[in-house]
Amino acid sequence: MADLDPILWDLPTAIYTDRLLLRPPQVGDGELVNRAIKASFDELHKWLHWASKMPSIEESEVEVRKAMAQWILRKYFRFYAFADEETFVGVVTIYEANWDVPAFEMGYWGHTNHSGHGYMTEAVGAATRYAFEFLKAKRVEICCDPDNERSPKIPERLAYTFEGNLKFSEPKEDGSGVRDTLVFARYDLESLPEFGFGLTPRLA
Repeated sequence: MADLDPILWDLPTAIYTDRLLLRPPQVGDGELVNRAIKASFDELHKWLHWASKMPSIEESEVEVRKAMAQWILRKYFRFYAFADEETFVGVVTIYEANWDVPAFEMGYWGHTNHSGHGYMTEAVGAATRYAFEFLKAKRVEICCDPDNERSPKIPERLAYTFEGNLKFSEPKEDGSGVRDTLVFARYDLESLPEFGFGLTPRLA
């Protein structure tokens, strides 16, 4: 259990890796997030409940500001990932915070136009390191739909432990029945790739 209320923790708000900047949402980000959702919608709506319909820019901005509030409240920690500090490539969220452990779940989605470059593996790896180093995590969990072939490849590349398949555990996003859930977890930073993790920009 944390000795000090996590809301009082002074947490870093930017992560730099070899290729990426990860930062929290900011006012005005709704437009760039909305563009990414639009470009990636054909994939996103298959797997994510919030992508059942295409949001408006205003709706995306509402979600941005909610995420800003949740960061302050230490309910969840959303990072937007940028290649070369300006090209938006995806989102990673550390959520389901259980501060009594502490333990967290990790969720993510990538911009379709920038897939195939390993950006999301790098982003999730950096967020994992952040959770252990700064949120004092004892456990970080990633849950995947087994029908989404790309999603579980990320925890596999990051040497997460496969804990098992929860049979018939979640409703399918299209309402056609129920699905299984693949559960991966990490308990420390052992063998996690570093990806040049740091809190200051890398020198060119």
